[in-house]
Amino acid sequence: MTRPFTAHLGIAACAAVAVLLAACGSDKPKPTPLEPLAAKIAGRQVWSARVDSVPFPLAVAVAGGRFVAAGGDGTVVALDASTGAEVWRAQVGAKLSAGVGSDGRFVAVATVGNEMVVLDNGRPTWRAKLPARSVTPPLVAGERVFVLTVDRVVLAFDAVDGKLIWTLQRPGDALTLGQAGVLMAFKDTLVAGQGPRLTGIDPLRGTVRWETAIATPRGTNEVERLADLVGPALRVGDTICARAFQSAVGCVDADAGTLKWSRNVGGIQAVGGGDSVVVGADASDRISAWRQSNGELAWTSEKFLHRGLSGALGAGRSIVFGDLEGQVHFLDRETGDTVLRLATDGSGVVGAPVLSGTTMLVATRAGGLFAFRPE
Repeated sequence: MTRPFTAHLGIAACAAVAVLLAACGSDKPKPTPLEPLAAKIAGRQVWSARVDSVPFPLAVAVAGGRFVAAGGDGTVVALDASTGAEVWRAQVGAKLSAGVGSDGRFVAVATVGNEMVVLDNGRPTWRAKLPARSVTPPLVAGERVFVLTVDRVVLAFDAVDGKLIWTLQRPGDALTLGQAGVLMAFKDTLVAGQGPRLTGIDPLRGTVRWETAIATPRGTNEVERLADLVGPALRVGDTICARAFQSAVGCVDADAGTLKWSRNVGGIQAVGGGDSVVVGADASDRISAWRQSNGELAWTSEKFLHRGLSGALGAGRSIVFGDLEGQVHFLDRETGDTVLRLATDGSGVVGAPVLSGTTMLVATRAGGLFAFRPE
């Protein structure tokens, strides 16, 4: 189990984390057995590849018709999305804590030694020391590399030479989430999750343009009040939707920087969906779908309780989840009915599935990269 929290100040905060982790390690309910399924849509595996095991919150980058993935040992690989052909493979010389960000040319990953490493067309070109650990995939855009550290600091580097351009540091809390957060582009604005707030940032200057909270932290201690936003976030047009850790799911009008709606609900994995619904699983893996326009509940499903569901991906008329046994589940986005199930290597699915054109890639904890093409 990956350590989910990072304590910055105080013995009490560390003790609270230890208690929570102990609870997480106690006997867990058994995963709900999967029902026999007659597939209602067609889909098949089209290729597979492999990297080292993935002990960190891997996000596979999609850029220029390629998937770029990484293994825990520091291997980074670019694969043609259609065929699976290896375009290049590189080794950054250190174990990784986060990855991957790419714009098609530059690729960025973070190491457990708190370094940012950038590759140019598969060749490591520079590395820079970070002020703290980073577990959020870097964002590469506009020849800049943007980094979010666990203490909610945002940094911007020149993608070509690694020069630090600016740093944005907001007042922090003693306890923050050691899980991939929100860092994404929206038009000419950089959007980052800082605690329960979604923050719009000028990418040239590092100044705040707007911010809005998706959740209101509640509780009697730091652990209970922890409500950092979990990435990746879902963008649908001018709307960005995200989950606040164990607190809420909500959507923001990113043009205006205002909250559209928020619903109190637990859960630790990213939401997905499309122009009609926002979908995510709660802490017991009960899946809920909310209307993207107003947050009204559309449907729920309890068919996958305690199956360790991944983040969600919206793909056409389907919502896709992976589980702890490497099964990939396709649900009808309007009803929640299961329409297809495909297997990987039996190890848990890491992060959320990603899509390039008509090809979907799923990464597993054992380092498997499985490409599927639903039809």
